[in-house]
Formats: sequence, C-alpha cells, structure tokens
Amino acid sequence: MLILSESQIRSLYSMSDAIRDLEEALTYYEEGKVVNPHRTVINFPEKEASALYMPSSMAPVGKSAVKVVAIFPHNPSLGRNTTQGVILLSDTDNGEHLACLNASYLTRLRTGAVSGIATKHLAKKDATSVVVIGTGAMAEEQLQAVLEVREIKEIMLFNRTREKAIAFEKRIPELSPRYSGSITIIDGPDEAVAKADIVICATRSAAPVFSGQALQLGTHINGVGSYLPHMQEVDEETILKCSKIVADTIEGVKDEAGDFIIPVNKGVWSFDELHGELSELVAGKKGGRDKDEEITFFKSVGTAYFDLAVAAAVYEKAIKNGVGTEVEV
Repeated sequence: MLILSESQIRSLYSMSDAIRDLEEALTYYEEGKVVNPHRTVINFPEKEASALYMPSSMAPVGKSAVKVVAIFPHNPSLGRNTTQGVILLSDTDNGEHLACLNASYLTRLRTGAVSGIATKHLAKKDATSVVVIGTGAMAEEQLQAVLEVREIKEIMLFNRTREKAIAFEKRIPELSPRYSGSITIIDGPDEAVAKADIVICATRSAAPVFSGQALQLGTHINGVGSYLPHMQEVDEETILKCSKIVADTIEGVKDEAGDFIIPVNKGVWSFDELHGELSELVAGKKGGRDKDEEITFFKSVGTAYFDLAVAAAVYEKAIKNGVGTEVEV
C-alpha cells in the first residue's frame, strides 16, 4: 500500500487538476457510472464535533474508496487541526488496497474545485469582485478555485476575528501567485456583499452571515461552510431572491443543509424549487446562468465520489512520479 502525506499530495496535484478531474467525475455520476451511498455521520455533541464515513466507487476509473474525516472545531485551541481525515483507495478489479492518503487537504481542494465548477456555470462571465466570508482553512481553496475560473480584480475579506483575515490576506500570494488585484479587509460583510459579483461563505455559523437585503442583482453565492441541519449561513431572503439554486447532491442537502432545511421547516421554501444538481449542469442537462441580473446559489455539503475522483488521480500521479511510501499491510 502506498502512503501519501499532505505535502506529497500538494507537490503532485493542483487546483486546475482537481477541477478537470471533478468535471469528469460529475459526468460519470450523471451517466450512472458512480455508486455513492449516503454517508454516515456520528456526532459528538459535547465537543460540537462529528465524524463522517463516506464510501463510493467509480467504474470508469476502476477504483473504490472510503473516506473517514473527523471535524473538531475546538481543536485549534489544543494545537491540533480542526479537520483530520484519511482516504483508503482500493482496486475494484481485485480488491487490493492501493493507497492511504491524507484527506484534509484533498477535502478542501475538491470542495474548492466543485465550487469553481459551479462558478463557471453560474457566475457572470465578467465577474471581477469576490468577498470571502470566513477566512479559515476551507476558504483558501474556495478563493483559489474562483480565481482559477474568473478574472478577479478585487478581493474582500471578512472574519469575525480580524486577525484571521489579516493572516489569510498574507497567504493569498502563495495560493494564487498570478493575482495582481486589490485585497481589502472589511469590518462588516453586508457592505462587501452589496458590491461583490461572487460571495464565498465558508463558516460554521448557525446564523446567517450576511443579510439578503444587501445582495445586488447578478450575484453568485457559493455556500460550503454549513453542513448540519442547524447551521445556516444564508438567510431565507437570500434563498427567496435566487432564481437558480444548485446542489452538489440533492440527497445530501436534503439531509444536511440547514440553509434549506430551516426555511423548509418554516414553510417559506420547498426543495422542489431546486434548479438541479451540479452534475446536470456539467452534463448539459440543465442550464446555468441565463441573464446577468440573476442571483444564483451553489450549495455543497460534500459527497464521497468527489473524494474518490481526486484520490484516484493523485494515486496515478504518485505512481508515475515515484512519490509516496510503500508499506506492507
């Protein structure tokens, strides 16, 4: 079995690689070539934490995988990472366990990549400004993906702890060396949302992080932070203003996305109003943005075959380049 660390994965695999490989995986999913059982979540309420177990297989690549990821929000105070995970990659021809990969970075990378794909289909072609609300680790790849698919000239950053926004600003040149536009740290999200073409929400908030009243026509929103039924990054007004709402998987958001579950339980919105899944946009079965004035929203809670797609691609690159540590199991 090949063991691959985060630093080894980073040396092999880029955001552009992930966007390409996930577009292919989304097409396979739409063609019925992916087995993707619903994930199992074990919650630890006393820690406000959870562990996720996520299996999948993809016939065209001949691989299956299971990811185990633990999310413990209070870990940074103990000097540990919030998110820790591994992906076990197996061969579907003979059952051989091929690799064990660090999953923390790959989770952030694939989440960013699917948001980038959604942005390609749903944001205005001439979008030039983006606001990042929540500047934790997940936000890095979210911003990186948007910079990959749109010519952004203005980045605005907001975090409840301003020092984290300052630290994030310093990392942007490393994340996207080609970026030469402005970067501004703002005191309140609504002022930035009011002039942003693209809004990135990457928080674990249980309450909306901006007011729907602040949204301008033509805005696209990527929401990736809230992943449990009680979490709500966007308010009901935002949901009701959107002309197209797209999910990574409808099954996933029905079970886990408080952004939708809360307004559904209030009776102000219905899952029937979803425009569709991202795979349908990639496969051309559903359209993306039709008009510049539309407000669009992509919601991602994550799903196992996204992890499989990037893990399989990293494994192939690692074998080709002789990267990783072989161990007997």
